[in-house]
Amino acid sequence: MKDFAMHIMDIAQNSVSAGASLIELLIEESAATDSLTMVIRDNGKGIPADMLSKVTDPFVTSRTTRKVGLGLPLLKQHADSTGGSLSIESAEGAGTTITATFGLTHLDRQPFGDIAGTVVLLAAANPEIRFVYEHKTPSGEYRFDTDEVNEMLEGMSISEAPVIRFLREMISENLKEIKISG
Repeated sequence: MKDFAMHIMDIAQNSVSAGASLIELLIEESAATDSLTMVIRDNGKGIPADMLSKVTDPFVTSRTTRKVGLGLPLLKQHADSTGGSLSIESAEGAGTTITATFGLTHLDRQPFGDIAGTVVLLAAANPEIRFVYEHKTPSGEYRFDTDEVNEMLEGMSISEAPVIRFLREMISENLKEIKISG
């Protein structure tokens, strides 16, 4: 995976598969501690305790369609390569929280990629799921919540092409305003 947006898509798809009705994404950049923290939290079915310690092993997966799962192992590798870490908290029936930290200015830190497009695609493809995305930088904060968007749309579908274009542009402009690291 070449950027954060791809990691976010992969983990969020796991949350969708786990039956989540709420998926939260928090990204916090800190120049003071030279760190970037990404938290993805869901209220899905959770990971069984016996699997939790194995989920960063690429040859362990709960999928039946293939025998490898590279999403979490690659995220861990990318975090570790910048002096960061990956932690996973989960309880069956209560959801999962994945926290990855990275060196903000580390040479090996991946770029963000198209986070705006990823968030909008997830929301449009899964209109029954509430997505909340928060991004904090030293220059400000931005928050996107599909509940608020749906209220603003007054019955229009978040999946309609003009809405998708508008939301992607809106998120991109707000991220520029708070000066994300890229």
